[in-house]
Amino acid sequence: MTRPPSRNSAAGARVAAAKGAPFSASPVLAVKLSVWRSRVVLFVLFAAFVTLAGRALWLQGISTEFLQKQGESRYARTLELPATRGKITDRNGNVLASSIPVKAIWAIPDDVQKAPKAKLQQLAKLLDMTDAELNRKLDSDRNFVYLQRQVEKETTDKIALLDITGIETRKEYKRFYPEGEVMAHVVGFTNIEDAGQDGMELSAQKTLAGSLGSRRVIKDRLGRIVEDIGSIREPHDGKDLVLSLDSKIQYIAYTHLKEVVEKSKAKAGGAIVLDAKTGEILALVNLPTYNPNDRTVLTGAQLRNRVLTDTFEPGSTLKPFTVALSLDTHHITPDTVFQTAPGKMTIGTATIGDAHAHGLLTVSQIIQKSSNIGTVKIALQMTPQDMWEMFTTVGFGQQPKVAFPGAVAGRVRSFKSWRPIEQATMSYGHGITVSLIQLARAYMIFARDGDMIPLSITKVSQPPVGQQVIAKKTAIEMRAMLESVISPEGTAPQAQVPGYRVGGKTGTALKVVGGRYVNKYVASFVGFAPVSDPRIIVAVMVDEPTAYGHFGGVVAAPVFAAITANALRAMNVVPDSTVTRIVIPDNPLQESL
Repeated sequence: MTRPPSRNSAAGARVAAAKGAPFSASPVLAVKLSVWRSRVVLFVLFAAFVTLAGRALWLQGISTEFLQKQGESRYARTLELPATRGKITDRNGNVLASSIPVKAIWAIPDDVQKAPKAKLQQLAKLLDMTDAELNRKLDSDRNFVYLQRQVEKETTDKIALLDITGIETRKEYKRFYPEGEVMAHVVGFTNIEDAGQDGMELSAQKTLAGSLGSRRVIKDRLGRIVEDIGSIREPHDGKDLVLSLDSKIQYIAYTHLKEVVEKSKAKAGGAIVLDAKTGEILALVNLPTYNPNDRTVLTGAQLRNRVLTDTFEPGSTLKPFTVALSLDTHHITPDTVFQTAPGKMTIGTATIGDAHAHGLLTVSQIIQKSSNIGTVKIALQMTPQDMWEMFTTVGFGQQPKVAFPGAVAGRVRSFKSWRPIEQATMSYGHGITVSLIQLARAYMIFARDGDMIPLSITKVSQPPVGQQVIAKKTAIEMRAMLESVISPEGTAPQAQVPGYRVGGKTGTALKVVGGRYVNKYVASFVGFAPVSDPRIIVAVMVDEPTAYGHFGGVVAAPVFAAITANALRAMNVVPDSTVTRIVIPDNPLQESL
């Protein structure tokens, strides 16, 4: 049995140590390692030191910029400084679109959910949402959620009084349209991000929007700004846009178009008023329309700018171009006589006809009474290429060059494929499609001295230079013929305007659906006034009138008269006629289909 060391031996060891004996001489502490193990331990310690030194060098030297950015991203933020969107005004400075300051309400969900239930219920009520809707928005793992955008000041002030931790606001702008549905299709609207979505808001987005600014700030955990580091970029407000429209004339056109669409129980309608001297668009209206200030319920029919996007067969409104071409190429004179009896004409296997049998008619009377037979006989004296060139020169089949989204080209087939019957029907507006804006601009050659100028939706300072299409003499002759259409003997006595001489042409055409003609009509009228020195061109289209006839002279002509009369007075145009009493026959003549 081994005996423990005695007290004497322990004391002896201490004495030996005190006298310089090695500490490891103690049998308990004596450890013997092999050489290779010692080296391995030393290598491991050295490698660990090198690794730590390399990591420190990487963090403190090479990755400094990256780590600073990562750290800064926890507290530094770049805030957008909104730019005020430019105003849209009419030609007289009346505001059509402006931006009003509002705020976006946003939240830090984790903080807001700690608020008393009563306050959250009040918040939901102020934001016009249910408690469940608010809870759904707050039930998010993100640290930033929008509760509602474009909230007006009165509401944001009430929300601020609730003093809910985690509820914050951000400045933004909301677009306001004083003229509402009257100007909707021209002005358009913006989305919640204040970007243009339709109309001039979209077309002039770059001009109106300006450029956002930005600044750097330091925020705490709750999203509160604790320090403003400085501005990075100053915001630049958008530029104002002055349109060519006249609010008074726009309202006149809208009121009278709405009246006829409702009275005739039509599907839709459109009207446009042009300044014959400058090419400026003074009014452009469509029905149905919408209120851009309240777009909670919108349909495609309401959004369509039919004056630019809808095409239709123009019918008899195209006859003046056929006659003008023949006059200009010296095939006929206004007094040339054509036999239109018996009121029917066969070309190949097809038969065309007039609404009434007229017998002998001069060229002027062919326009006045809207004879298909007379127009076709004039057309067949010319080549298809001549007619095609005339149509395309006045803009048919070409996309209108107007700074407005959605304008369409219409359809004019190549003359190379025209058969005789197609040349005949195109001469009176069938087999060709146009938009109302194209038709109105084309009538410039009659309202002016045979030339055309570009259209403009913005106010112009100088009238543009025109492109001559027909001779001045031809234009004067055509004005006289078109004035006779408005007489009691013509197809549009209801287009007469007291105190002013006016000229124009009726149009009635069947609609094409699925490649086939159906029993639905488009009634139209295009004209100008005053004839002595035309100032405006007015075009009206009523789609599918059903209540009291479908002819252009009955449906569209009265709208033309009402718009023209009020527009000329609004423009202070001096009357050029002493006639103050309108004479309308009991059974007015109807144009041929």
